[in-house]
Amino acid sequence: MTKKIVVTGIGATSPLGGTAPDSWKALLAGESGISTIEADWVAELDLPVHFAGQAKVRPETVLERVEYKRLDPSSQLALISAREAWADAGAPTDDPIRIGVEYSTGIGGLWTLLDAWDTLKEKGPRRVLPMTIPMLMPNAASAAISMSLSARAFARTDVSACASSTEAIANAYEHLQLGLADVIIAGGTEAVIHPMPIASFAAMQALSKRNDSPATASRPFDVSRDGFVLGEGAATVILETEEHALARGAKIYAELAGGAVTSDSYHITAPDPEGSAAARAMLAALAQAGAKPTDVAHVNAHATSTPVGDVAEYKSLLRVFGDHLPNIAVSATKAATGHLLGGTGALEAIFTILALRERTAPPTINLTDQDPEIVLDVVTSPRKLADGPLLAISNSFGFGGHNAVVAFRSYE
Repeated sequence: MTKKIVVTGIGATSPLGGTAPDSWKALLAGESGISTIEADWVAELDLPVHFAGQAKVRPETVLERVEYKRLDPSSQLALISAREAWADAGAPTDDPIRIGVEYSTGIGGLWTLLDAWDTLKEKGPRRVLPMTIPMLMPNAASAAISMSLSARAFARTDVSACASSTEAIANAYEHLQLGLADVIIAGGTEAVIHPMPIASFAAMQALSKRNDSPATASRPFDVSRDGFVLGEGAATVILETEEHALARGAKIYAELAGGAVTSDSYHITAPDPEGSAAARAMLAALAQAGAKPTDVAHVNAHATSTPVGDVAEYKSLLRVFGDHLPNIAVSATKAATGHLLGGTGALEAIFTILALRERTAPPTINLTDQDPEIVLDVVTSPRKLADGPLLAISNSFGFGGHNAVVAFRSYE
């Protein structure tokens, strides 16, 4: 028997705000979270890109000093968003062995890794911090959340580039169906606004270079788009069966109706230009939800603002929705947040959940001249969604050909 899985808590720290409600409010207001990086290393290293989506509320202002010093920035952000989500869900009092963590990152503790390498070269091995490995390991965020919230069923780590946190949510759905836990803390994090990734992504011609106008640099679906904007942050959802949520009197945001993953098996960085595997992921998520393509009213698109990626996603959407595609309100929220890599899917899942709960599709900023090859109904100002039951999907695609899609249904 298939169980109904519901969302009972949300938390986020993003370029738009230090909490999920603040991030959502700024998104609806059409604000941009993209700004110039003020660090000295931008000029010292002559970086070609000078801006990013930096976390609006710095973790050192939220965490206790001892926590802050013992965690990489990626884990700091993860812990902040997980605690917010947990409190929002009413801090379930279940037996810890029935609470699990399904968390993700695309890269992990990069700041810790590269700082330790610099220390080793400049000061020698005795000066390398003994906590370096526990701080840099990719599973550090899920471990920190597990220990903070006494989640002992499992603490899994999903790593599939920019699809990571959407995959984590899809996996959480399956693990709740299997009865491996009663409550799962799911999401993702990333904190790699560092000169090395900026230089690397820029060398790939993947980043926008609009240094003179950071706030308008991320331009999904626009004819003048020239690359994505690197972002940082974390987002978390609390998931449980409807039966369990109702039994403890929890508020319910939405139903997680399904999720799916596929692989392009095409190229290490470029998406399949025909979008066939991405389309299969959408169809599989809808099948798990017991839904048809014509049931979908809203899509939060992956839409990174790259010339190739946005067209490939459009083709995948056209494969799935066909003649129904013009009826779907499409939002591309990376225009406001930048691309949070392993954290982006969870943040966009929260935006999708809130779109259903408030029956409002969020705007896509910076779209002034839509690419004629991308024939979508892109939302450019907050738009009311229809009354009655609503279904929406959120797409995430990552380097390596990873595709992950989750489907949410309004909770009536």
